[in-house]
Amino acid sequence: MATFNKITSISFVILSIFISQALSQSDECKTEVNDCNDKKKALPLKIIAIVSILVTSMIGVCLPLFSRSIPALSPDRNLFVIVKAFAAGIILATGFMHVLPDSFDMLWSDCLKENPWHKFPFTGFVAMLSAIVTLLVDSMATSIYSKKCSVGVNPENELVQQDREMGTVNAGQGHSHGHFHASKATDGQQLLRYRVIAMVLELGIIVHSIVIGLSLGASNNTCSIKGLVAALCFHQMFEGMGLGGCILQAEYKLFKKVMMAFFFSVTTPFGIALGIALSKTYKENSPTALITVGLLNASSAGLLIYMALVDLLAADFMGPKLQGSIRLQIKSYIAVLLGAGGMSVMAKWA
Repeated sequence: MATFNKITSISFVILSIFISQALSQSDECKTEVNDCNDKKKALPLKIIAIVSILVTSMIGVCLPLFSRSIPALSPDRNLFVIVKAFAAGIILATGFMHVLPDSFDMLWSDCLKENPWHKFPFTGFVAMLSAIVTLLVDSMATSIYSKKCSVGVNPENELVQQDREMGTVNAGQGHSHGHFHASKATDGQQLLRYRVIAMVLELGIIVHSIVIGLSLGASNNTCSIKGLVAALCFHQMFEGMGLGGCILQAEYKLFKKVMMAFFFSVTTPFGIALGIALSKTYKENSPTALITVGLLNASSAGLLIYMALVDLLAADFMGPKLQGSIRLQIKSYIAVLLGAGGMSVMAKWA
């Protein structure tokens, strides 16, 4: 996991440098003048956005981490599964209803050349590639860490062999002990999956959070900023709950939990601050900005959609807990629809 943490940190730094250089271009496409554009009035709104989004992000990601002290919200309870399903619906709708449409709008903009941007659906292509790459990372990381943590010996055979050497082997006892150790090995594999899921999900959230924050920070449209702040607070809180649930199930040590919660909480405010710093040179309708942000949004959408469907929803709904209870399945389906529906409504303002 140390390697994955380094990759996350390096990606965060590289992304920041890449965006700051790529978007600091002056080749702006002319657009209609908007009466809502007011730089002086927009700045206080951006400061409010930084504080409010930081607070709601911290609340969202930290709530699940403290849920062990609340019996009803512990990971083995039904309520935790329902809340996690609701948060997964939020993440799914974020990919489909917010990030993906933004990418389509940018890469199909009239400010871009007809060839190649209007001749080929780059958004869908990049989102598809992103989902495939996420599958690759998800699968490879699980395989690598499984091999690292594996003792390389079948626990059942090892136990029986030890009993034989002691001359006390009992077929029934050996079989029972073997199943116990096999169960422990299975639990270890599941823990590794939780850890990979938490890391990959965090990486995807970091990418799209910086892009969202950058767009807000660079914008001087007071009419759109007000609605965007409210939508982002809602989005960050419940997306944080989904990530926090994954971090909790990963059973990291305290330091790693704090670092992952910190990175999630500060990425959007950092993006807003970066956007404010670049507001003099950043031209949101320049071809370079549209292409860069559009492609980043498409890759983020593919990652978020994959994570929501495969690692969060499918993993839980096909798992033994939900498969063993039709009533809990129905409640979780309703939670998913409520989360996705609420985030879809937010698309009207953000």
